[in-house]
Amino acid sequence: MSFKKGKIRPVKRIPIDNTQEYEEGFDVISGAITVIFQQQARELSYELLYRTAYKLTIRQFGERLYHDVEREIAQYLETTAEKVIVPAFINSSSESSSTADAGSAFLKTVKKVWDDFTTAINLILQVLYYLNDRLPKYNLPSVYDMGLGLFRDKVIRSEKYPIQKQLISAMLTQIQLERNGDVIDHSSIQAAVAMLVELNDPVTNNTVYAVDFEAEYLETSTSFYQIEKKRLEEEYERTVHCLSMSTEVKIRTIVETQLIANNLKTLMEMKNSGLESMLTADKYGDLSRMYSLFARVPAGLNEMKAFISDYILSLGAQVNQQINSDLKSKSPALEKGSGNIAIRWVLEVLALQDKFDKILDLAAAKDKSFQTAFNEAFEKFINENQKSAEFISLFIDENLKKGLKGKSDDEIDDVLDKTIMLFRFLQDKDVFERYYKQHLAKRLLFNRSVSDDAERSMLSKLKRECGYQFTNKLEGMFTDMRLSSEMNGYFKDYLEKSLPVDGVPPFDVSVTVLTSTFWPMNLSASPKCIMPPTVTQACKAFESFYFDRHNGRRLTWQPQMGSGDVRAHFKKSKHLLNVSTYAMVVLLLFNTENTLSWEDIKKMTQIADQDLKRTLQSLACAKYKVLVKSTKGREILPDDKFSFNNDFTSNMTRIKIQALASKVETDGERKNTQDKVDEERKHQIEASVVRIMKDRKKMEHNLLIAEVTKQLSSRFMPSPVMIKKRIEALIDREYLERSAEDR
Repeated sequence: MSFKKGKIRPVKRIPIDNTQEYEEGFDVISGAITVIFQQQARELSYELLYRTAYKLTIRQFGERLYHDVEREIAQYLETTAEKVIVPAFINSSSESSSTADAGSAFLKTVKKVWDDFTTAINLILQVLYYLNDRLPKYNLPSVYDMGLGLFRDKVIRSEKYPIQKQLISAMLTQIQLERNGDVIDHSSIQAAVAMLVELNDPVTNNTVYAVDFEAEYLETSTSFYQIEKKRLEEEYERTVHCLSMSTEVKIRTIVETQLIANNLKTLMEMKNSGLESMLTADKYGDLSRMYSLFARVPAGLNEMKAFISDYILSLGAQVNQQINSDLKSKSPALEKGSGNIAIRWVLEVLALQDKFDKILDLAAAKDKSFQTAFNEAFEKFINENQKSAEFISLFIDENLKKGLKGKSDDEIDDVLDKTIMLFRFLQDKDVFERYYKQHLAKRLLFNRSVSDDAERSMLSKLKRECGYQFTNKLEGMFTDMRLSSEMNGYFKDYLEKSLPVDGVPPFDVSVTVLTSTFWPMNLSASPKCIMPPTVTQACKAFESFYFDRHNGRRLTWQPQMGSGDVRAHFKKSKHLLNVSTYAMVVLLLFNTENTLSWEDIKKMTQIADQDLKRTLQSLACAKYKVLVKSTKGREILPDDKFSFNNDFTSNMTRIKIQALASKVETDGERKNTQDKVDEERKHQIEASVVRIMKDRKKMEHNLLIAEVTKQLSSRFMPSPVMIKKRIEALIDREYLERSAEDR
């Protein structure tokens, strides 16, 4: 028995004509659109309409439906323009009062048409919601945007009727009427402006407001104010030809008072076009014209100065607030780059300084009173930042270390001059001096200065600003460095000629001798640190050499300020490591030990905890990890263990491993610095009081306080309470005595 293999074939589809289905569906939607425009949408079933539009869209009639709806809306707008807006046109031959009313009525008519249309188009959008989501597929704008485009082309810019001309004319007429003192309906103009702002111009991609209205408004405003300007000239000509010249000054004062003096604040505080907008946008021409205009009335320039001063203070407060919030942030990245935050503050202040210097030159005719007002504003907000002295010193430190590398002498001088400009604004210059001494000491001792000439140039600028007394100790630091360089040459000769071969250190030694009164560190005591035997031998050799040349002097070694070169042998390479003295002492321990704990290193070196932590961080947690720490993270913990990183590699033969970079002081460190500054201020106040009293012999208490404040204001601003306490202390120590007449 055999079976024949058969095939099951699909039933042939008979093509269905969907045209009738579309026409029936569109008739439903078209009728609904008509009902919506007649404001009778409550009668409609939106579920039925949505389903109809949905079916037509999935039947591939979406694009056709879109264009047919577009045609329906266009037809409605053309009819509305003809029957509603055109009859409301203004009759230009009527009187001005009726013209004002007609203009307002016309704007209200346009507003009603616009409100009705936007409401209707939103309802139509709900009907065509499914189609609207798929319009990007056809590369067509949304139903709402299509409706706005039709309103623009069929109503506002209608080719049949001059609606655009009537609308712009009505708006400008209303504004002119208000300028002439008439009362107008502001809401009608606001509505017209809002409508024009919402409509886009397809050619410029700007708003219709900017293209059609704004240009004409600015042109008519220019004409209006040109006429106002001519009134001054007319009054002058009338006075010359008809009246006595003695009247000219009086009439000019009246005109200037009415047009300028009575409107100073209004002109400065105008939104988007007032003084603040001019300052923000650096409109030097407009600012110059305002300066010339305000100069014609007595209080004009004072008001302008006060406004700009307040503006500078607000900008400065923003800079201070932003920087302080960054410093308070607990983010590790910000904490690590706190020095960068200080530099950013200085750069922002310098940018503000440049901005207002330019305004002074180009807009205020280099007016000295304006310059004084600007400087007072800068001084106020700079001194409101308690860290300003430290920030400026850090900025100079950064530039003198590496920021000036590759710059010409003129560029270097320009940077230093700008920092001196900020330095002038500081009231507490003695605080700056302390920070500057600390940063300068590190640059000199660790050989980080990019240019000795730049260092001396900065010193000479400070000397010109504050006198010899301010820079006396700074110059002493440079003198110590020069004398130490010469002394090291003599010491080298001494080692070669005076000591036996076994007494000469097996490495090169360079010693810097610091005068304790010049340098900002405490040099009276030597910090604890157990040196390797060879280093101790070198120290003793130098002491023997030094005491032979200088009698009655005392040396205390300061290992925290030294550095050394250590040759390190790793598995794959050899490197010369330039490290701090503390780091050198720690690294030499690993010649005999593979792994050491925190406690072992602390016991074997006797280095203070804080210094040891900082040293181990630079060796195990920084860029060049020559030591390996047992735990992850930057923090050094009591149970951490350290081992020599034998797998360390680097492309450089000589590697400089620096201690942590300069950063902004913590609150505790700043308090410590301020305490030291206050202690120095006590001596300076007492010295000033004694100098004054030796000269005057007898003086009233209040006058003495005023004279001390005047003498010390170049360094810092002493408080009357502090001066009074120092006077009491001098009386107790019998440097001064109260007058017998006042007892």
